[in-house]
Amino acid sequence: MEKMRIESRKNERVKIYKKLSQSASERARSGEFTAEGARLCADAARSGVRIKSVFYTVQALEKYRPYLEEIFGRAESACEISEPVAEALRDVRSSQEVFCILSREGLPSEGTLSAEGLYIAAERIQDPSNLGALFRTAEALGISGMILSDDCCDRFSPKALRASMGSVFRLPVQKVKDLPASLRKWGEQGFFTFAAVPDQNAESVLQCRFAPGSITVIGNEGSGLTEETIRACRTRVTIPMRGRAESLNASAAAMILMWEMMREPGMTYPSRHDL
Repeated sequence: MEKMRIESRKNERVKIYKKLSQSASERARSGEFTAEGARLCADAARSGVRIKSVFYTVQALEKYRPYLEEIFGRAESACEISEPVAEALRDVRSSQEVFCILSREGLPSEGTLSAEGLYIAAERIQDPSNLGALFRTAEALGISGMILSDDCCDRFSPKALRASMGSVFRLPVQKVKDLPASLRKWGEQGFFTFAAVPDQNAESVLQCRFAPGSITVIGNEGSGLTEETIRACRTRVTIPMRGRAESLNASAAAMILMWEMMREPGMTYPSRHDL
C-alpha cells in the first residue's frame, strides 16, 4: 500500500476526490465514486469493494483506528491529510474525516433476473436519500435485487450512499434504458409485474400474493409512475389509506410494499374482531 501526506487543497488527488463527489457524469465516466465516514468506508472494505485511495486525519486515526485498519487492508493508497484538506473534502457538517475513492469494478450486478427472485423496480426516483433508503430496506428485507430506470438519480451520489448504509455495495442492480419495454419482456418470460399506484380501484397490497418471479415498480416522488409503465405491468397494486393524506413518500411506500412481498405465505393479519 502506497502511503503519503497531503497538506495542500490543490493536490491532484484532492481535486479528483472533489470532482467525483460533486459530479455524477464524472462518476459514470471514470467508474469511480467517493464515500465519507469511518463506518461507511469500513463497510465498503468488508463488502469487498475495491478501494483506490483512503484519506484520513491524524485525529481520525486516533478515534477510528479499528475502522481504518480494515480500510488499510484493502486500500491501494493511504493519504494522511491536514485539517484544511479534510475541510475541503467533507460533504457533511459533522465529518469523521475519513474519505475513500472507490471503484465500481466488481460490484454486484443482476445480468439476468432469477425466476425465483423478488425485485423492486424504481422509475424516475430523483431524491438520492429516497433511493438510498430503498436500497437499505430492500437489503434488510431480503429483496433479490433492484431495477433502476435510466432516469433515476445516481445511486453512487454521497447522499444516496449514506442513506443506503452500505447496501449499494452489496445489492444486485440492473439499470434499464426503457423500463416499460423491459417490463413487457419480463412479463412475456413469465414474471409477475405490479405497478404501485395511489388508486383505490387497484388491488390492495394486503390481498396480493407476490409469487417468486415478482417485480413491483415504484414511481417518482411527485408524479408516480408513467402511464406507459403502468400499462406495461400485469397488475396495479395500491396501499389502502384511511387517513386524509393522498399518498406516501416513495421510500415509505416502497417499505410497505417490500414487507408485503417478503411476508411468509399463510401469514395473515388479525381482523378488527380479533383485536
